[in-house]
Amino acid sequence: MSEKQGRVVGVNGNIVTAEVDHAVTQNEVVYVSTGSLRLKAELIRVRGRFVEMQVFEDTTGLRAGDTVSFSSYLLSAELGPGLLGRVYDGLQNPLPELAEKTGYFLQRGTYLPSLDRVRKWKFTPVVKVGATVHAGDTLGTVPEGIFTHRIMAPFGATGALTVQSIVGAGEHTVEDVVARLTDAAGSSFEVKMMQRWPVKMPVRCYQERLRPKDPLVTQVRIVDTFFPVARGGTYCVPGPFGAGTTVLQQITSRNADVDVVIVAACGERAGEVVETLREFPELTDPRTGKSLMERTMIVCNTSSMPVAAREASVYLAVTVAEYYRQMGLHVLLLADSTSRWAQALREVSGRLEEIPGEEAFPAYLESVIAAFYERGGLVRLKDGSMGSVTIGGTVSPAGGNFEEPVTQATLKVVGAFHGLSRERSDARRYPAIHPLESWSKYPSLVSQADVEFGRKLLKRGNDVMQMMKVVGEEGTSMADFLQYLKGEFLDAAYLQQDAFHDVDAATGGERQKHVYGALVGLLRQDLAFKDKDAARSCFQRLLQATIDWNRTAFGSADFAAAEQRVRGMVEAVKKPESVKAGAS
Repeated sequence: MSEKQGRVVGVNGNIVTAEVDHAVTQNEVVYVSTGSLRLKAELIRVRGRFVEMQVFEDTTGLRAGDTVSFSSYLLSAELGPGLLGRVYDGLQNPLPELAEKTGYFLQRGTYLPSLDRVRKWKFTPVVKVGATVHAGDTLGTVPEGIFTHRIMAPFGATGALTVQSIVGAGEHTVEDVVARLTDAAGSSFEVKMMQRWPVKMPVRCYQERLRPKDPLVTQVRIVDTFFPVARGGTYCVPGPFGAGTTVLQQITSRNADVDVVIVAACGERAGEVVETLREFPELTDPRTGKSLMERTMIVCNTSSMPVAAREASVYLAVTVAEYYRQMGLHVLLLADSTSRWAQALREVSGRLEEIPGEEAFPAYLESVIAAFYERGGLVRLKDGSMGSVTIGGTVSPAGGNFEEPVTQATLKVVGAFHGLSRERSDARRYPAIHPLESWSKYPSLVSQADVEFGRKLLKRGNDVMQMMKVVGEEGTSMADFLQYLKGEFLDAAYLQQDAFHDVDAATGGERQKHVYGALVGLLRQDLAFKDKDAARSCFQRLLQATIDWNRTAFGSADFAAAEQRVRGMVEAVKKPESVKAGAS
């Protein structure tokens, strides 16, 4: 710990002003001492000999004259084996261990090591003495669950490095020195299995950043088919409370085609965070049949925790995501909710007396949100392998108003928009993603022509439904009524999914291509009915048959039989060719 110190001259909520007589660094970690407490803070503004810090703890009891100690290092994350399966707060304190030490009511000023200092890992070197390496290159590996965890050269190293020494195969703790490297100037430094990296600085130890184009299969039909997400892309899920955000998040976490899942619960209500902590260990990983937590890390800060910690939790999560990306893994980061994070920025900005922007949010809100989402991406590493970070941010606009600043700032930088609808959730249409308001810039699993056909059908069906509310069913032509029935059928049979059914909860990419292609082919057919009651009755039976089809295992005999039944029902009411020819 550095001996540089200052003294408190003002306290305004979680913002503390101190007077110093030495050089300081922006984003430096600072400890404010009062009595026996040492509260962690981050230096966020320097004005002459006065500095302002945001304290990550409750500042009750702080007063002018208290001592401020400067650490000389930036707010950083500990990166190494043992991160997966853990639950941290925004400062990377392991919460279960913290609860064991202090009880369930966490005490201020208590900080624990993020990684287990006692556990030994089986290290295997992959380079030899004399080899030349660069920042981010692999020096050795250790097994971590189902993954091979790479021990890499420090991300902050510059230029070519020479391996001066490296330990042999054996068991070591994260604090043991496993290698010594020498730079071009002849300076030697030690490498441990654990390294620290500033959370607000992106990790750029890769060869090339690529444009995301390959679909990330989430196994949610409305997402993968209509509003896809690319691997290494970004998307947001805004919506009102109770619209099914948590269930959608859990389905995506369990079934998305990624290696590692990181959940950042930043500022959500305590009840929702507790639900996440209880249910994630019980979720079964389809890959291994074990607990999903074995390839998941959770960073949680509830709305009752200090607001400054919300910002730290988001940056901690994305830093860990970049770390696993450097190992050639595909990572999914779910931030829930970025609205709470933005509210923390607003509160801190107000206490700094900055000029406010729209709805009192800081004027730089858009740039901060953009900088966060830009840390996602698909990269080619120096060894030729590919890694990615896909970022999905949940936005909780007040009253479901998508015109508010946080939602609008997010929409400018993400590649897909999955807008949850109160109307659809009230109608029990889950996932409650609105098919007419949502959009995506990424390519779909199915052909663009079929996607456009489905969108137009849904749009036309909705227009007819709105018209029927005015003129009634009797004032609607049979052609328009059939468009309405087809749109409602596509919505209920394909866009909606039973999250609690063993088969229907997750629909793989090949199944989506097959089923959606079949449904589009059937819906393109001209159908003939004697009246509207007959048409309604037919589509009701067809819908139930398709739902039964969705609940059969793909490729099984039951699947083929259910598909044949659906096709047969459409063939029975298809307009004869002679009638079609005469009508044309």
